[in-house]
Amino acid sequence: MTNTSVITFVLWLSALFISITVHEFMHAWTADYLGDPTPRAAGRVSLNPIAHIDPIGTILVPFVLILIGGPVFGWAKPVPINPLHFKNHRMGELLTSLAGPLANLTMLLLFATIYKFLPAAQKESVFAAFILYIVIINAILMIFNLIPIPPLDGSKVLYAVLPESTVLRQLEVYGVFLLIPVIIFFGPVVIGPAINFILKILGISANLF
Repeated sequence: MTNTSVITFVLWLSALFISITVHEFMHAWTADYLGDPTPRAAGRVSLNPIAHIDPIGTILVPFVLILIGGPVFGWAKPVPINPLHFKNHRMGELLTSLAGPLANLTMLLLFATIYKFLPAAQKESVFAAFILYIVIINAILMIFNLIPIPPLDGSKVLYAVLPESTVLRQLEVYGVFLLIPVIIFFGPVVIGPAINFILKILGISANLF
């Protein structure tokens, strides 16, 4: 691995850790704020990345994707919640599920603004690359997590807005098996163009996928 590859890996992984940590923290904080003590008891109302790292989803998968030159994404340990603690079970679950993607949206807008205001001479710097990676990873996490397939946040939104159905809940068992082919077959043709579209809207010139 060349020095450039090492730097790229470190920047991507650092940006991923930050983005996933904020995503999971907001899930945990929202549930805690709405009356569910489960995330706090599990030590998840924390901005310490160690509390949220999944060895496979946060480290191994991004590392392999960087090596093969694919779009980098990953996941953290799901935040445990108990909707029965919410005053309004469905609304509490809906808000908690949306908190993560909304955190990613906030971060990508914030860091896109920082990137756009960097002097032209700094746009090729390591710092600029790091800022851009945070924008891209947060865009990926937001889109990826809104896919309505368990265990992603999009499925929890469906649970909250659709009539109660045991079929939907049973999908939790098979969700990961549905998710893998979706990522393999539709990820490159859906997520990549979606990221480029978001960057274009934000006025960032970086055709990365």
